Amino acid sequence: MDLRHRVDELMPRVREELADLVAIRSVADPRQFPPAECRRAATWVADAFAEAGFGTGLADTPDGSQAVVGSRPCGRAAAPTVLLYAHYDVQPPLAEDEWRTPPFRLTEVDGRWYGRGAADCKGNILAHLTALRALGDDLPVHLKLVVEGSEEQGTGGLEAFVPEHADLLRADAILVADTGNIAVGQPAVTVSLRGMVNAVVSVEALPSELHSGMFGGPAPDALAALVVLLATLRDDAGTTTIHGLPGDGRWSGAPYPEAQFRADAGLSPGAVLLGGGEPADTLWARPALTVLGIDCPPVAGSAAAITPRARARLNLRIPPGVEPPDAARALTEHLIAETPWGVHVSVEIEATGHPFRPATEGPAYDAMAKAMRTAYDRPMGRLGQGGSIPLCTVLAETYPDAEILLIGVEEPQALIHAPNESVAPQEIAAMALTEALFLREYGAPSGGRRIPGR
Repeated sequence: MDLRHRVDELMPRVREELADLVAIRSVADPRQFPPAECRRAATWVADAFAEAGFGTGLADTPDGSQAVVGSRPCGRAAAPTVLLYAHYDVQPPLAEDEWRTPPFRLTEVDGRWYGRGAADCKGNILAHLTALRALGDDLPVHLKLVVEGSEEQGTGGLEAFVPEHADLLRADAILVADTGNIAVGQPAVTVSLRGMVNAVVSVEALPSELHSGMFGGPAPDALAALVVLLATLRDDAGTTTIHGLPGDGRWSGAPYPEAQFRADAGLSPGAVLLGGGEPADTLWARPALTVLGIDCPPVAGSAAAITPRARARLNLRIPPGVEPPDAARALTEHLIAETPWGVHVSVEIEATGHPFRPATEGPAYDAMAKAMRTAYDRPMGRLGQGGSIPLCTVLAETYPDAEILLIGVEEPQALIHAPNESVAPQEIAAMALTEALFLREYGAPSGGRRIPGR
């Protein structure tokens, strides 16, 4: 029986197990969900991979989360080692009334499976498991496993754990299953990740509220000053314009056609795309500033008073080639320099993450290209991703000789991090087949290399 047929036969089990895993509300934020839910998810993952032949255990990480770690050797000592990565924690459901289905109940609608984490990243966990089950005892590589529990919260548990336990996870190739394809049925590896800078800018204009009728006009208004300040971060075309950061990068990989981007984003026909360039350029090769939130008086219950203080939370995405400290400094200096009306402005840098660009040469990359062509019957593309995965930088620094491949079941229709997240089951099947083919190809005697001294 060939691998494709084995994967097809396993898909009913995938549906059943993904439903079990999605039902676990593993949001790694104790303010919103009980920590016991993450422990349940970790145990589920550990048990599932143990059933697939791994020796597994739960490892405590410095942020209080637990990572599932494991290993499964093969019979050939000289075989290369592959580390499989995913995460079991998920984003909170956000506004549950915006979901078309219950967020923690896997539900099929129009051929897609809906539920929080169905794609990001529990669908990737099932793709790993299905690939291994399809291979059965025919395992040509040594395998290691890490499935973390706080990736979505960004608290850095695994990033701190890896350097302190480098030998535990050392491998020749690392499959980071937390990205995806440009569209269903169009295979790709991710070859660029944007980094990020999160900052809070605070404006103080007055000691306290003042009556807008008695003082409005000459008295400075903190909220209006904040609006003016934020407007300096984009030009008339919507391009991010921060002093000291480049704004004209070009993407050299697979294009992201405008029509497809519009469809993926759900834009109306008359909507204007911002940035003055191709979608791939503005998404993957240039800085992009997003205002995440503003603290100011709400409309309901607001009074006829001048706002004395206001603040905004900003998210700056940066492409490879821009270092987070430089971007944080440029953003801070820009905001201070553009402060209007003599109001007081302060900037707090909350968090930073490095951009990432993996190597695209080597036996693992070649094996993945061959596997994707076979599984999808079309050549592998090279994509960027607008999101950040800080762990990739840590893995690259800790294991400089390892090839890191970013793959997964997530694609634009999956709406990860938003209400109505879903996964295309055919993507789970195709990526499981891809991974099984990759392991077979990479583990062939003439395939993957072995880390010296492993």
